[in-house]
Amino acid sequence: MGRLTGGDPSLLRRINSAVVLHALRATDCATLTEITRVTGLSRPTVEGVVEGLIEAGLVVEKAAEEGAARRQGRPARRFRFRAEAGHLLGVEIGAHRVAALLADLDGRVIGAQARDVTETAGADERLERVRGAVAELLRRAGVARGSLRAVGVATPGIVEADGTVRLGTALPGWTGLRLGERLSRSFKCPVLVENDANAAAVAEHWKGAAVESGDVVFVLAGLSPGAGSLIGGRLHRGYGGAAGEIGALHLLGREVTPERLLSTTDEPLHPLDEQAVAEVFAQARQGDQRARAAVDRFIRRLVHDVAALALALDPELVVIGGWAAGLDGVLDPLRHELARYCLRPPQVTLSRLGDAAVATGALRLALDHVEEQLFTMDGSATAF
Repeated sequence: MGRLTGGDPSLLRRINSAVVLHALRATDCATLTEITRVTGLSRPTVEGVVEGLIEAGLVVEKAAEEGAARRQGRPARRFRFRAEAGHLLGVEIGAHRVAALLADLDGRVIGAQARDVTETAGADERLERVRGAVAELLRRAGVARGSLRAVGVATPGIVEADGTVRLGTALPGWTGLRLGERLSRSFKCPVLVENDANAAAVAEHWKGAAVESGDVVFVLAGLSPGAGSLIGGRLHRGYGGAAGEIGALHLLGREVTPERLLSTTDEPLHPLDEQAVAEVFAQARQGDQRARAAVDRFIRRLVHDVAALALALDPELVVIGGWAAGLDGVLDPLRHELARYCLRPPQVTLSRLGDAAVATGALRLALDHVEEQLFTMDGSATAF
C-alpha cells in the first residue's frame, strides 16, 4: 500500500490508523520497521499512529524478553493489538433455552453461559433469562459490563433492520417485539439482532462446515424449518428480511399440515411442540410403524423444501443443522433429490457447530460490527 497524501488530514489519520491496526492484528507482535514494511507508510507516520493507538488503549508495547538486552543490546520495540481492550457478546434466544458467548476483540471465546426457559414463557420472562445469563457470564469471566463493545442477538422470526421482530410465531409475545430496543436498555453498546438461521449460516462460514464455501444454504431444521443463505460469502436477508423461510412452503397449495405430517394417529398431532415430536422420533427408533411413517413424511417434506431453495440459489454447499441433523436418513434422501433436479448438485453435510451454531453466529455479527469500526477506512479507530 502506497503512502497516502493530500486530502482531509483527519481522514488520513483514520485511514492510517485502520491500516496499522489491521497489520498489528494479523500478527502476534511487530516492530515499527515491520509495520512500516507491511503498510507502506513512512516510519514517522507509523510512529505517530502507534502512539495514538496506545493512547486509545488498542495497542500496547510488548515487554522485551528477559536477558535480551544483555545479549543483543537494546532490542527493537515491539507492539501488539490489545484484543482484551474490549469484549463481545453473542446471544441466542430460543424456545427452550437462552445462551451467551463472551469473546475478546479477536473473537476468541472466553466464556459461555446457558439457561433453560419454558416454551410458554412470555417475552418479559424470556428477556429476563437473557439478562440473568449474561450477568452470570460476565461475573464468572471477571469482565465489566462497560467493556462490551457490541452484542449480537439471534432469534427465531423475521427481523427488521432496526431489531424489531416483524413476525415470530415460535415464541409467545414475540411478533412486533422491539427486541433490539429492549436489550439496548441493558447494554451501553450497539445491539444487533438477526434471524437464528441466518446467524447459524454466518457461523458455519466462520468456523464450521462452510469455511471454504462462499455460496451456502444452512438449514435450521425444527418444527418449522428455516434457512440462512450466503451468496458470494455475504449473508442474503432478502428485501424484507424473510429470505429462507422454507417452513411456510406448505402453505403453497399443499394439503398436509405439519400437525398431520407428524401424526401417528388419525388425528393431528396436538400440541405441536418439540416434546411431542421427540416422542414420535423415539417411537420410530423403537420400531413403531406409524411413527416410522411419520418420520419418513417429515424427512420427505424437509428434503423437498431444501431442494426448492437449492434450485433457486444454486449453492455450492448445503449444511443441515438443528435437531433434524441428528436424524438418521436425512442426508442420503437430500443428496438423491438434489441430484435429480440440480445441474450441478451441491455438497450436503451436517453442521460442525451443532447447538453452538446460532450463538456463534450472533457473536460473529458483533465482531463484524467492531471490525467495521476498527478496520474500515471511514471508521475512526481512535474514537473506539
